[in-house]
Amino acid sequence: MTTVQMARYMITFVWLYHGIFPKLVHVAPLEQLMTGSIGFSDDISYLITKAAGIGEVIFGLLFFVFYKTKLMNILNILALAFLLLSVVMLQPQLLIEAFNPVTTNLPIMVFSFVLLSEIKQGKL
Repeated sequence: MTTVQMARYMITFVWLYHGIFPKLVHVAPLEQLMTGSIGFSDDISYLITKAAGIGEVIFGLLFFVFYKTKLMNILNILALAFLLLSVVMLQPQLLIEAFNPVTTNLPIMVFSFVLLSEIKQGKL
């Protein structure tokens, strides 16, 4: 398996996993905490979390198909940076927890930088 394929599969996996399991199969308390900290009620927070899960699954599938495009990789980097900054602003205590957004988002962003480098070199 090539480096490009490993990056493609890992980015896709993370989006699908984080969309399906902590949002669609079971709403993780931390997911609801994030939307609740904006000021939404529990019911609205639950719906937003479910919608975010659907969005993440769709993004993961789109990334799997369009991983060779500069735009898709830039969108991946921007989305992950936005999500990380959201945690910084809304629930900064989560940044020191195990398996936090720093340790998940930054490596996946790096994989997109690897893919962008391959695109720039004309290898994709």
